[in-house]
Amino acid sequence: MKTVAIVQARMGSQRLPGKVISLITTKPMIELLLSRLSKSKKIDEIIVAISEESGNDELESIILSLGYQCFRGSEKNVLNRYYNAAKKAKADIIVRITGDCPLVDAEIVDDCIDGFKNSKVDYFSNTKPRSYPDGLDVAVMSFQSIKKANSEAKTMFDKEHVTSYILNSKDFSKESIQYSQDLSYLRWTVDNQEDLKVIKNIFNYFSPNIYFNWKEVLKLQRLKPDLFLSDSKNKSKINKNLNSGQKLYKKAKNIIPGGNMLLSKRPEMFLPEKWPSYYSKSKGCKIWDLDGNEFIDMSIMGIGTNILGYGHPEVDEAVVQTIRDGNMSTLNCSEEVNLAEKLIELHPWAGMVRLARTGGEANAIAIRIARAASGRDKVAVCGYHGWHDWYLSANLHDNKSLNGHLLPGLETKGVPQNLRNTVFTFNYNKFDELEALVNAHDIGTIKMEVIRNSEPERNFLNKVRKLANSKNIILIFDECTSGFRETYGGIHKKYDVEPDMAMFGKALGNGYAITSIIGKSEIMNEAQSTFISSTFWTERIGPTAAIKTLEVMKREKSWEKITKIGNEISKIWKKLSNKYQLPLTVYGLSALIKFKFNSKLNLEYKTFITQEMLKKGFLAADSVYVCIEHTPDILKSYEHALDSVFEIIAECENGRSIYDFLDVPVCNSTFRRLT
Repeated sequence: MKTVAIVQARMGSQRLPGKVISLITTKPMIELLLSRLSKSKKIDEIIVAISEESGNDELESIILSLGYQCFRGSEKNVLNRYYNAAKKAKADIIVRITGDCPLVDAEIVDDCIDGFKNSKVDYFSNTKPRSYPDGLDVAVMSFQSIKKANSEAKTMFDKEHVTSYILNSKDFSKESIQYSQDLSYLRWTVDNQEDLKVIKNIFNYFSPNIYFNWKEVLKLQRLKPDLFLSDSKNKSKINKNLNSGQKLYKKAKNIIPGGNMLLSKRPEMFLPEKWPSYYSKSKGCKIWDLDGNEFIDMSIMGIGTNILGYGHPEVDEAVVQTIRDGNMSTLNCSEEVNLAEKLIELHPWAGMVRLARTGGEANAIAIRIARAASGRDKVAVCGYHGWHDWYLSANLHDNKSLNGHLLPGLETKGVPQNLRNTVFTFNYNKFDELEALVNAHDIGTIKMEVIRNSEPERNFLNKVRKLANSKNIILIFDECTSGFRETYGGIHKKYDVEPDMAMFGKALGNGYAITSIIGKSEIMNEAQSTFISSTFWTERIGPTAAIKTLEVMKREKSWEKITKIGNEISKIWKKLSNKYQLPLTVYGLSALIKFKFNSKLNLEYKTFITQEMLKKGFLAADSVYVCIEHTPDILKSYEHALDSVFEIIAECENGRSIYDFLDVPVCNSTFRRLT
């Protein structure tokens, strides 16, 4: 049984004349196609069937120079051309390949040949129904089938399209192979100039290797989708599959730099092309997207803003009453005084309070006050402290200085160069690094997160406090994230170390915008000697929400509840890790619990978890910001849903490709400029 591949090619394409000999890297497209096809282990001979029209003479010369057989036949009756080429080659089995598919994959070709032989049908393909990307088309048929079609086909359509008569006739038995996912919306064929550009991008990326397989191309499309974006038809097809949130996000990226207001909420950080992106309502630990789909939030709960859950009735009612009574006026709101008193009561070492609305503002205010009080400009920092110039200036000294402080890859574009060498970084638990900075520079302020991912070791926090005292340095604890997670107030209370200043945000207002800067009176009074002021720091909703949130937290002992829940989530991860022998590391505060796989594919696995859990009704990845609404029943359903996801990841660690399961590009892990 002789198996012959017949490649259909011509120079007279209407949309892209001469495309089959277009140079890709340094080779004609037809050469790349034939070279890749020649890797088939099941094909005995390859013939290129071209038109007898004189315009194809150059194509014939190229084919013959490459050492392949060339058959010339009718320009319009391609079916007859195929039949005569097969007859001349004495083929028993014919493999049909078209000349506009340079990414033809020998493994798929061989799978189709095996499928044809095993199923004992007249016709076998990977296109009915289509599940592979367009451009990997393979059809296998018997010589008798093509002979019968050639003698019986009457319409010019059937004669021009080779297999249409076989496909539409009940006289032929047919079978097909399908891929495990529907990738038919992907376009890897060459029909126009845009398609050719995509194919050139692919071959240029892999150059000089031309024998990459189709799954490597799929992986490339997910990792570097920009290489494929010149295909407008593909973009149109993809757009049809987008949910309402993704459609709105595509619009947003054209009118909002970066697409939204917060890096940590960009869809690319979770599930590119599939993340719901926007919500219509939220309650407890549930979110509804723009399409009305309900999700349980086992993710970041508003970036950690909602310890009491979304839309807590008591907090919301207090805010609604404030709205009824008026949120702003010429006069000040008394709630700011009441809130300041409560924060000082929780932290007796502090004597004064300033209020703002965001964490970035609070950090900038604290640095201004500290510099004013110390009379020194230079700052040593450990942790993440916002987006302002003073903080990003650490990367002017070394563009990787901030890489170990939550967000790697932060650029300094737009940050004044004269801020160079004013802010220096040190790593958590590395007291020697901080001590070296203090000895080498005139440090006036130490600003640090009390804890984020690791517990303090070797009396670290006490050493920092002692160093600050000995050098007359102002010590600031940034508790915008850690505050109220493990204690009723700052987490520094747990370690019995008092700063000179501290900031609280996120959880303080249970979803309403409020942050506070507290500090010793002699330091905070310096806010009067430097201009720090803003209209909307005087609005009433934020302080009102904070006062009621503190009241509910105290009654519910929320910090104890979320710590217990976080520990239960940690147990779930470790249980599944042991069940499927997947080494992972669990870290962070119990109420801000996180994990990572000890694998180079950690980011791919995170993307896969998000993808699959979304299908099961969860917003979930590799971290959970816990709220008191995460009940035992919710944790039970979360564990059940996550179990099967871990099972597939275990298969991937044992040899399967995670890219076979990913429907989207891998999520981002760093700051990245979006196009």
